[in-house]
Amino acid sequence: MANDKNKVSASQVANEKDQQERDKLYNQYVKQVTPKHSWFTNMCKAFVSGGIICAIGQGFINFYSSYGAEKELAGAYTTMSLVLLSIIFTGFNWYQKIAKFAGAGILVPITGFANSVAAPAIEFKKEGQVFGIGCKIFTIAGPVILYGIFSSWLLGLVYYIFTMFQK
Repeated sequence: MANDKNKVSASQVANEKDQQERDKLYNQYVKQVTPKHSWFTNMCKAFVSGGIICAIGQGFINFYSSYGAEKELAGAYTTMSLVLLSIIFTGFNWYQKIAKFAGAGILVPITGFANSVAAPAIEFKKEGQVFGIGCKIFTIAGPVILYGIFSSWLLGLVYYIFTMFQK
């Protein structure tokens, strides 16, 4: 009986050593294949690319204002223009290449939202108008729109209650 216990514990020790060796090899592999990123470089790229988008947006505002559009209307046209450019860049597969370099600087503004709506629609267009484009277009945009509607409703309710108690 004592020999059986020794055999079990010896095999357990061997299994644990094998597991530790596999874990060590796996961790070395992960370190080897994981890309190295510099947070400072990524932050600078995001800052510059976001600034370029803002400069392009300001250029659109100036352009539309020069044709007599009021500030609010020029802003609306600018938003539509940036969304259109983003969708065109997504269609030509340029947006993904720029986003790989620029990171959050191009993904966070409205251009990133337009890309997140257009990319699934373009990807699944071969499945048809309804089941491809129609179903997949809101893969990412749907939750964002839902959250926006719900949070605006909730904040509106809080505002309503707050104004009731001020009277």
